[in-house]
Amino acid sequence: MNRLPLGVIILVVLSVLVYFGLAHRLLDRMRLSDKGALVVLAALIVGSFIDIPLVRGNVDVTLNLGGAVVPVVLAGYLLYKAGTTKEWVRAVVATVATAGIIFFLGSVMMKGDPSDKLTLIDPLYVYPLVGGITAYILGRSRRAAFIAATLGVLSQDLFHLFWLNVNGVSGTVNFGGAGVFDSVVIAGLVAILLAELFGEARERLQGGPVADGHDPELLQHLNSDLKIEGEAGEQENKEEESNNEEKSV
Repeated sequence: MNRLPLGVIILVVLSVLVYFGLAHRLLDRMRLSDKGALVVLAALIVGSFIDIPLVRGNVDVTLNLGGAVVPVVLAGYLLYKAGTTKEWVRAVVATVATAGIIFFLGSVMMKGDPSDKLTLIDPLYVYPLVGGITAYILGRSRRAAFIAATLGVLSQDLFHLFWLNVNGVSGTVNFGGAGVFDSVVIAGLVAILLAELFGEARERLQGGPVADGHDPELLQHLNSDLKIEGEAGEQENKEEESNNEEKSV
């Protein structure tokens, strides 16, 4: 009996969180609505089981709908929605750097054919973790980190295809398929979570997000959220002080 891919399981869990509104704030920062996010997640899940043949020959090339097409389209949309030129450039630079670092890591971890895995550690987990961390450090924003992480991992299939053609080795390249789909999902998730956790902490410490290089409309929304939360906290403190005074009387 075939088990569901890890990436599909993660996406199903994320779909449940989105459906119950538990990821609403994060989606706002990614400039996605709940419905839009559910459509994307459904497309990723269903598309992960669809492979489109592209080339047949010495090297068979196929394209996985959920692991390659949907992430690239989503990354393109997020890149288009980037609030400033600086964020756009940062996302592109982070993508190239992430791809380069993962490629270098792969050349160290693997010998011969890039499809041969080193038995000591599974690249399925190493690549997305390294990709997610690198993408966050260089991308900084949630969108830029996601773009760099997913496209950086996907680029490894391009490197694999190039290696096979240059060396005249027969093989199969499935863009976004097999374990790459899991790596893309994990890398994107790691990048977003790092950006959310550390970005949120940084924004609160400085009293709000830095305006330089960020979407003005989104910054206004985030600052509004922080202001509302601050006012709510002050109101709770006043009510607690009032209750304490009444008890003391």
